[in-house]
Amino acid sequence: MKSYSLTDTGRVRSMNEDYVFVSERPIGKLPNLFVVADGMGGHNAGERASSYAVEVLLANIRKSKERNPVKVLRYAMEHANDSVYQEAMTKERCRGMGTTMVAATILKDTLYITNVGDSRLYVIGNGIRQITHDHSLVEEMVRMGKLTEEEGRNHPDKNIITRAIGVKETVAVDCFEEKIGIRDVILLCSDGLTNMVSDEQIQQIIKTEKNLQKAAELLVETANRNGGRDNITVLLISRKSNEVK
Repeated sequence: MKSYSLTDTGRVRSMNEDYVFVSERPIGKLPNLFVVADGMGGHNAGERASSYAVEVLLANIRKSKERNPVKVLRYAMEHANDSVYQEAMTKERCRGMGTTMVAATILKDTLYITNVGDSRLYVIGNGIRQITHDHSLVEEMVRMGKLTEEEGRNHPDKNIITRAIGVKETVAVDCFEEKIGIRDVILLCSDGLTNMVSDEQIQQIIKTEKNLQKAAELLVETANRNGGRDNITVLLISRKSNEVK
């Protein structure tokens, strides 16, 4: 297994509120761990929310005695929500902070995923499959048939999310289990990528550029060239050990 991550402030924002964590080695009972979080809130609160949420997530994974990967991730994410929410409630400078989070671990040929918010996980093989579902106002309107996918892609309220870590006392965490092939590439990313680069472009870049580092750099470069209106985080994983040279 090989992975490569890259995070960039983009062309508009003054600071990077995204946070990425990568471990190809075991964390607690998990064989590996990959996380992307996209913070929100005024001043430094978004940056604090994303980094603190991942910090709490890691602490809970390390001490968990649970062996089911999805349960490990879900419980840890729920604890992260508790901690970020309490800090937001008790510290004035953190008022209103929150973060999206998508986390994954790979065990043999199975991918275990949890997510809250609109940071995404894709599997790219013969095609491109978005595994996670966005918790956003526009995505809910698309699911209900009130907007087409094309209308949703360019909607002015695209950035309004309906679920995030730390915003409410409790949070519902989505869980997924996905079989993956040896040639599949896994992408975790913040919406700074997906709002600027279409799924078709993402697939083409990853299909064309076999080197994970170069593919990640090209994805970020494309997002910036298309406007770079938000922080951009890309995390690519390949089960083939010769992908990165």
